[in-house]
Parts: sequence; C-alpha cells; structure tokens
Amino acid sequence: MAEELHVLTVDDSASMRALLRVALGSRGYRVSQAEDGVAALEWLADSGDDVDVIVTDINMPRLDGFGLIEALRDQVRFRDCPILVLSTESSDEKKARARSAGATGWIVKPFDADRLDSALRRITH
Repeated sequence: MAEELHVLTVDDSASMRALLRVALGSRGYRVSQAEDGVAALEWLADSGDDVDVIVTDINMPRLDGFGLIEALRDQVRFRDCPILVLSTESSDEKKARARSAGATGWIVKPFDADRLDSALRRITH
C-alpha cells in the first residue's frame, strides 16, 4: 500500500472543503482543513502535525491564497512543501503571481478528483 500523504486543504467554502475531504479521503489521503489563510497558519503553528502538501484556494477572507503562500515560503519549515492552488481563477496573471509567490502548481475548479490525485502524487514524489 502507498504511503499515506497528509494534505491540508484551505478553502472558505464549506461545501468545497467537504468535496475535497471525500475526494481525497477516499483515495487514501489524510485530510486536515482550514477555512482561510489565517486559520491555516494558526493550525500549522499549533499542530504538531507535518503536512506533505497544501492545497489552497486564492479568494478567501482575512488572508487570501497569495498571502498564505508567501507566509509559508517565509518559514523554513514550509520552504520546500508543495503548494497546489485550487481556484476558479484561471488567468495567466494570477497563475504567474502564484508561481512567483511560491506555488508548485495550479488546478482550476471544478476539479476532477482523479486529476487532483495525480497532481498531488506527482508533486509529492
């Protein structure tokens, strides 16, 4: 059996978090969740858990995905952690901004669970 990967999903939509939990959980991932960038940073600081990959939305209250990516890349602990953006946004400008902030990849919503699984496995191995 493949190694269980721990994914932190960050999205302000409760329904999207539920979809991600089911899609990733059914494929053998251990899933933790946060509703925005501030909650994600707090969870990561308070949790003794290490995550293998972070999946974040861009448009969120308090701290958006760009701010979250930048804050994570400023910490030695997360400098090399893969970060995948999962967003309805698809402009080249936003993708370039995410890349320059330190995002590893980008998937446009609505997502295909098999493609998401494939992308996560590709960037974590």
